[in-house]
Amino acid sequence: MLTELRIVNFALIEQLSLQFQSGFTVLTGETGAGKSLLIDAIALLVGGRASTDQIRSGEDEAQLEAVFHLPDSHPLLRRLKLQDIIGQNESELILKRILSRSGRHRVYVNGSPCPLRVLEELGGTLVDIHGQHEQQSLLAATNQLDALDAFGRLFELRGQYEQAYQAWKELRAQLEVLQKDVADRARREDMLRFQSQEIQQAGLAPDEEELLRSERQRLVHAYRLRELAHEAYVELQEDEQAVLTRLGRIGRTLAELTQTDPTMGDCEKAAVESAIELKELSGRLRDYAEQLEADPDRQALVEDRLDLIQQLKKKYGGSVEAVLATGSLVQEELRLLGNRHERTAELTDRLGEAVRLLQKLSLQLSKKRLDAAKRMTTLVGGELAALKMEQAIFQVSVSSDESVEGLGPSGRDRVEFLLSSNPGEPPRPLGRVASGGELSRMMLALKTVLAEMDQVPVLVFDEIDTGVGGAVAAAMGTRLRKLGSFHQVFCITHLPQVASQAEHHLLVEKGLESRRTSTSIRTLKGMGREEEIARMLGGLTITKKVRETAAELIAGANGKQSE
Repeated sequence: MLTELRIVNFALIEQLSLQFQSGFTVLTGETGAGKSLLIDAIALLVGGRASTDQIRSGEDEAQLEAVFHLPDSHPLLRRLKLQDIIGQNESELILKRILSRSGRHRVYVNGSPCPLRVLEELGGTLVDIHGQHEQQSLLAATNQLDALDAFGRLFELRGQYEQAYQAWKELRAQLEVLQKDVADRARREDMLRFQSQEIQQAGLAPDEEELLRSERQRLVHAYRLRELAHEAYVELQEDEQAVLTRLGRIGRTLAELTQTDPTMGDCEKAAVESAIELKELSGRLRDYAEQLEADPDRQALVEDRLDLIQQLKKKYGGSVEAVLATGSLVQEELRLLGNRHERTAELTDRLGEAVRLLQKLSLQLSKKRLDAAKRMTTLVGGELAALKMEQAIFQVSVSSDESVEGLGPSGRDRVEFLLSSNPGEPPRPLGRVASGGELSRMMLALKTVLAEMDQVPVLVFDEIDTGVGGAVAAAMGTRLRKLGSFHQVFCITHLPQVASQAEHHLLVEKGLESRRTSTSIRTLKGMGREEEIARMLGGLTITKKVRETAAELIAGANGKQSE
């Protein structure tokens, strides 16, 4: 439910802070007082179109903020928790919108900046606004289908159908890809074979390029490397002044030293170990120098191999790893193309199974929709009679296309609400025959019938009682109060029969403050409420009798509620 609304510098409202309760709340006031500004503010907070004209004259910005409390069972609360918009132990959703004369309007959800589309997505699940100019939703075929499915509690079955429909669409798309133009497929296959052959013939290894570069370095500098290795070998071993010769003399000296002083034995050992390591190094340098020689033929082969690797890298991804990965992908696609006949047969079989499941679920949906349509027709007809449209004939028409082509995202059915408001006239689509007042009553009848199934927590009715009065107005007030048991209901009205049914009453007033026109809102209770109902009944002249009638209306509404 909507718990708080704060408005700053919005049209005629300078500053306003309101707290709301559950149930049915009515807004009344003189014509032009600004009653619809409250509805406009709520509409903007759930994604409505903004205009700089809505900013209070002389101000740069308007600020609107609403706080919603969501019940634990509401699906929107679960979704918001999964998206980390609301904490796991929280249930409040705070929407804020700032309108700026610069045109750079801002949106915040629970303190974080968001794009406007987030409000638009949230809005349809939070607030449902109805007025004589906002009733087109009743006329859309998709909304009528949704209303019927909600009434029949068919969304679980419809969800199963929608999953099956999506699976069928994906299978059909895969089959269409396989069945594309044969020439295109052949050209693709030729190109893939060429790529596969080129990569396979190259026979690349993951570390080959690095090894080849090292080998090329040795081949290019073979003479100098041999020279250096031989020079080091000579210094180690080849003459009387070589390192190993001198180290041998040092070892003999240390051996004699150790015989006299055994504590120096580690020095002799170190000399021996050093001699062993240097002999190994000398042998390695000798072998290295002997095997090093210029080999122009091998160098040419290495250069050619490196050039081939560079060409493949350039064509297939920039690295040897990418070339090898491309080869694997090409092989897989060739395998799939090679198996296209088997794949086509497999997809055809699976598509047939998917169609059969889809037809089975669509037939179940159609049958349940027909049953729900009969019950809904009866209940809405009863509500219309209570709203003094006894002569009206309401029907929920369900027509089905039983062909495969008739299968759509929501089934094979077309749902349409039909109405005949005049005796002797056949029922016709709602939008063609219903006047504004009749649409208001139709909408109220539908909302009453759908009250328990409709999960939108806040319903707003903007002067939907225009053009009705007397017993019809009283019946509308009763229905609105009944809706307040299932939703939080707000209604702007000029009719005392409707206003008297409200559980909470807000008076909208316009006055002068510091020589500026400003709209304010205050809560009415007790005598203040009786006075307002009396004004609505009697106009400028409020007699004792009018006051008594106002008190009777309020008492009667409260009495019915307690029964």
